[in-house]
Amino acid sequence: MHWLSSVPMLTLPLMISLPEWTDSMPLSSPRLLLEPLRVEHAEEMAPLLDDPDLHIFIGGEPVTREELQERYLRQVVGRSADGSQRWLNWILRRRDNGRVVGTVQATVVEDAGRLSAEVAWVIGSRHQNQGYAREAAEAMVRWLRQEGAAIVVAHVDPQHLASVAVARAVGLAPTDTVVEGEVRFEA
Repeated sequence: MHWLSSVPMLTLPLMISLPEWTDSMPLSSPRLLLEPLRVEHAEEMAPLLDDPDLHIFIGGEPVTREELQERYLRQVVGRSADGSQRWLNWILRRRDNGRVVGTVQATVVEDAGRLSAEVAWVIGSRHQNQGYAREAAEAMVRWLRQEGAAIVVAHVDPQHLASVAVARAVGLAPTDTVVEGEVRFEA
């Protein structure tokens, strides 16, 4: 899933009315604070995401601070207009110095009576290879499971070995499904 899309998308065949789902809440891990997304985060996140190399695997391209604010304004609503999707977004902040390092997100839907969460993570280039994606994704997936998500899915470019490792670390296994060059991982 391309987390930078203006509206998070899922490729599930059937989406029915999602019961009231909790809003994003602050989460934490040993080195990170996961803050629920606010429009004001665009100020800090725009420079972090303004890196063409970052978009090689996640798609899209860098956006301006104003475009990011507009995107966050849509995302902080927390749900699709028809209520069939819940959007949960967190900004990742280091505990030791307060700097932002990336983001994680989940799109939650009800499918055949079970809650399913499609997850994604993005870590700024200068903060990669330090375990932040794994740590944040583990905290998010643990919380999603506690809140009732029976299925967790991620779409990962198979050449992005770091993201493949994160997907496996949170217990997801590759499937035979490939969407736009990305392998569906699921558990």
